Amino acid sequence: MSSPAIQDLVNLVESLPDTVQIQVIEHLRDYIADLQDEQRWDTAFNRTQSALVTAARQAKQQRAAGQATPLNDNQL
Repeated sequence: MSSPAIQDLVNLVESLPDTVQIQVIEHLRDYIADLQDEQRWDTAFNRTQSALVTAARQAKQQRAAGQATPLNDNQL
């Protein structure tokens, strides 16, 4: 089953010479792969956002209570 938007895209690509069709498909594959990567990132970030907020609050409280130590770059 094809949506009208997909059919429009197919018609546009089919109107191009074969060599250009190949280039368009390569660009579309890259673009879609980038979109999928962004979706995975957004999903992962949303899953961990509350934990990050909690950790930030805890770090702020520890710093205010004098329990925090400066970051030592050499220990990373």
